[in-house]
Amino acid sequence: MQRNRRLLDTVFFPVLIAGAAACAVSAPAAGFRDREIRVQGEPFTYQVFLPASWTAEKSWPIVMFLHGAGERGTDGVAHTRVGLPRLLRRWPDFEAVVVMPQCPRGTWWGQAEVEERVFAALEDALQTYRGDPERVYLTGLSLGGYGTWAFGFKYPGKFAALVPVCGGVAARSRIPPPPWHPAALDGDAYAATARAIGKTPVWAFHGEADRVIPVSESRRLVEALRALGGDVRYTEYEGVGHNSWDQAYAEPELWEWLFRLRLAR
Repeated sequence: MQRNRRLLDTVFFPVLIAGAAACAVSAPAAGFRDREIRVQGEPFTYQVFLPASWTAEKSWPIVMFLHGAGERGTDGVAHTRVGLPRLLRRWPDFEAVVVMPQCPRGTWWGQAEVEERVFAALEDALQTYRGDPERVYLTGLSLGGYGTWAFGFKYPGKFAALVPVCGGVAARSRIPPPPWHPAALDGDAYAATARAIGKTPVWAFHGEADRVIPVSESRRLVEALRALGGDVRYTEYEGVGHNSWDQAYAEPELWEWLFRLRLAR
């Protein structure tokens, strides 16, 4: 097992949501919950996880989780069975509220209508569940790892840390990247991503034997961040294929590291 570890800094941006609750709820049930909001007048349901110890008496860190391509859809369930949500089913005392939007089939996180719903869900959770805007973290696996790098690039200063798992920036889909995406720009997409992310803390994970998303994606992004003095850690699992997320999200040190971080104001 090869492990290279250092640190990085933060990211945040405004979103428009319609009909979201503006005040915290008093005593919701812990665990997984359906949460419906309206975005541009249309209903959108996302999943939210509340720790067993949740209370409105204090503010809470928020983790936004972006699932992979295989969990796309509108069933509201598939994306809660893989990665971090799977772990949460055995970890009721997780120390944060977790926001879990679902990406429809045939789309990806960077498309405008999907992106708007993602960040509307995040803003709703911040307002409704006493989220701390200085402790908002973004993570995702596979397609969601791509989304993590992409949103880190697009919205520097929004998240307190990024945790991309087996992600990248080079186009790996028939869906063309939007004009703002680093892969759509002229020049080195890895260097452009690193420049935008800047000092936001990053901990990236990848399996050395991944045949779906080449490990070179994470290696090149980490190298670009380090070249610019970024605050980055990297864990590469020797002999592990595409599913590096089970090991990554089970790393105790990951959460200790993550929850210490907050946005620098």
